[in-house]
Amino acid sequence: MQHGTQPDVLLAACISVRFGEKPPVLRDVELQIRRGEVLGLVGQSGAGKSTLAMAILGLLDRKKAQTDGAIELDGCDLLNLRERELRGLRGRKVALVLQSPLSSLNPALKIRTQLKEAWRAHASGSNVDCEAAIRSALESVSLPSSDEFLRKYPSQMSVGQAQRVLIAMAVMHRPALLIADEATSALDVITQSEILALFRELNRSTGMAILYISHDLASVAGICDRIAILHEGQIVELGTTDQVLTNPRHEYTQRLMAAMPKMPQQAAGKAAAV
Repeated sequence: MQHGTQPDVLLAACISVRFGEKPPVLRDVELQIRRGEVLGLVGQSGAGKSTLAMAILGLLDRKKAQTDGAIELDGCDLLNLRERELRGLRGRKVALVLQSPLSSLNPALKIRTQLKEAWRAHASGSNVDCEAAIRSALESVSLPSSDEFLRKYPSQMSVGQAQRVLIAMAVMHRPALLIADEATSALDVITQSEILALFRELNRSTGMAILYISHDLASVAGICDRIAILHEGQIVELGTTDQVLTNPRHEYTQRLMAAMPKMPQQAAGKAAAV
């Protein structure tokens, strides 16, 4: 990876990750995310998708994981930052949405309390400022901002509502990069479609770049500008959504395409239109 990223490149990574004496989980993975784009990262379970996400966020256990290379976010090399510095970036510059909202939220705390904690992690101000930020974040993900809703516990919401709360917490400080790691895999088909549309709308309205991680090529096709295929710890194919879906070059991508219920030319056209 060349040092000094191009102006339109938000994140540039070139890394290898191994745990102990085991074979590398990631091998010379080179990836760039442009400002304001939605990049899909597709691969089967065990391919290294979540390891890459955790490496970007600085959440790999440094005593167990050996990470070589560089990860530059807005020109800052994340691998050279201390934990305290990384905590200052998480949620403010880069945020994460995981796949299981009901296990990610604290079941013992009301939604208002959890949103307050998310706001105060990177902001200071009055209760009025905090409440305004909370209501704005909820409205951005099409959730009610009423006192009745804010008094709820996670168990009193649907899975789809809980996922929207997680997304509201993640986007509250308008990070430059949102990482969605299998964020729709625990949802039913209709709710999944709604969350995918929400991600795309947040991308359009805020200019936030999104790294959308999934094992499902079909869900990626609907919202991503480009797609990277990760296989056995390496990126084997990278291109625009239309290129990857209509003219897959790598054998593994071709197998993914063959495993889909129908050929996704229609999805590719839809992806190009959004």
